[in-house]
Amino acid sequence: MSNERVGRSLLRQEVSERIKRYILDNRLRPGSPLPTENELCAALGASRSSVREAIKTLDALDIVEVRHGHGTYVGGLSLSALVEGLTFRGLLSPNDDFAVLSELVDVRELFERGNAAAIISALDGPHLDTLDDLASSMGTAVDADRVVADRRFHALLVNPLGNELVSQLTDAFWDVFTAVAPRLGLTPSDQDPVRLHKAIVHAARAGDSLAFADAVVAHYAPIRTRVAAARHAQSIRN
Repeated sequence: MSNERVGRSLLRQEVSERIKRYILDNRLRPGSPLPTENELCAALGASRSSVREAIKTLDALDIVEVRHGHGTYVGGLSLSALVEGLTFRGLLSPNDDFAVLSELVDVRELFERGNAAAIISALDGPHLDTLDDLASSMGTAVDADRVVADRRFHALLVNPLGNELVSQLTDAFWDVFTAVAPRLGLTPSDQDPVRLHKAIVHAARAGDSLAFADAVVAHYAPIRTRVAAARHAQSIRN
């Protein structure tokens, strides 16, 4: 890479950091408008081209949102960049494929098992009834609908915690898993999804955090088995 390109990259990073600092110093929130391009150049002491390149970088990360014809706003600060990065990593090579899936299962289980007591305390009657209904629906749903119900189940399980980051990460990991798993030939589980999910609900209703944690581990065990089997099949093909 030429010195000129290195210099441009470093300058873009510096201006990007200045824009993020501007957002923080001015206590802007998602959806707040940023100054015009000319005003940003003056405020940051940067050239128009540097500001434009920095805005493009921050737009890709959802730190800012460019609304053509309207201006630039503070972005939704979603985890879309994380999803894209993990998905690409998971599809890049066979070794990374299964490493990503295994790590996702570890983290998803950790979120639910590690927060067992807090989840049980936060779940009320209507939440538990909805979880029960979602678990029951997995018995008759086709594969695509079962995945939707499964995703809704786990999103609702952690939602009452009131931890926005946990909820966003749970959704993000689902996005990555559902994007990567089919491309690796990961077959649907032959385990009973109704029984596995209802065991979680039953433990929550009983207020038994140990039984809840055990039910979560039992739920993820078949997924680990499927990932291991697919990984082994991949190694034989290669």
